[in-house]
Amino acid sequence: MQQAFILRIAPSNIDRVPEALNEDQVIIGWANAAGLLDDSLNWEQFRAILSDNIYHSEPNLRRAGAASGHMWRFIREMNIGDFVVVPYGSEFYIAEVTGPATFNPDKVDDDTAYRRKVKWLNSKNPIKRTIAKAALISRMKTYGTCAYASDLIEEIKDALNVSRLGQTPTFHGDLQKRLIRETLDEMRNGRIEDYGFEKLIRSVLYRLGAVEAKIIPRNLDKGADVVASFRVAGTIIQTIAVQAKHWQPEPQVGKDVVLQLINGIEAESADLGMIVTTGTASEEAIAVAKEYYETKGIKIEFVDGEQLAKLIVENGIVAEQSVP
Repeated sequence: MQQAFILRIAPSNIDRVPEALNEDQVIIGWANAAGLLDDSLNWEQFRAILSDNIYHSEPNLRRAGAASGHMWRFIREMNIGDFVVVPYGSEFYIAEVTGPATFNPDKVDDDTAYRRKVKWLNSKNPIKRTIAKAALISRMKTYGTCAYASDLIEEIKDALNVSRLGQTPTFHGDLQKRLIRETLDEMRNGRIEDYGFEKLIRSVLYRLGAVEAKIIPRNLDKGADVVASFRVAGTIIQTIAVQAKHWQPEPQVGKDVVLQLINGIEAESADLGMIVTTGTASEEAIAVAKEYYETKGIKIEFVDGEQLAKLIVENGIVAEQSVP
């Protein structure tokens, strides 16, 4: 069965996407941890190589374990024929894996020794993120280097098909773009009553499958404006703490908002955090969220204005009188 992965190609925080495109390869870091291609290694042995060579000064195995997960997916779980989606600014590339993972010792100093041969699709042309559906946009925002995306195969194929058609205008496409644009404009400039934005978020969460979503009164606000519960696999309840920011594009959501949400996550014992804004998030805010994930293992998802508008257009909203 075909799989899909999101891969950030920036080993040691250096952009290697142009090199990857030129050499028809995908690239990942952690090059100083040689020996990971040994098929006889079990998970503990695999992780030990990364821990001993890169994270030996860490007080626990959290960072080594996270890095091992990214490398394990790249080396052990990617197969020939799988999709690899590579985010790149406001665009992204899609490749198809054509070869096994390899290790080039000449590239250790560049932190690009681990590689795979691929065929870049869409004639190596980037695809605008605005073409992608909301679920794929959200997954491309993942902090990690290599993430699963097999549940988004159809969304990836849809983005490829739209791009291959040269974004030929259609009634459906034009209507959807117009609705997204008008929805975003209405959220930013329309009449939003007291708790109106929180109510909108609650409605969207119900449409996305929440079994419960409640607005926290401001006098009881510990850092989360909305708390929602989702049932996973029919039995497991996951709690999401949401910080709502009804802002214009400027100023961007800053680190203070992330710190507020972290308080809310901990107060609500939430499994996931989400910042929903009609604006955008700053790089500083994203960095704080990433650090929190690396130390606590709890992700904070950012949903900006355009993505929220896409979610509304693609999934609809629950009428206020129908909210449980």
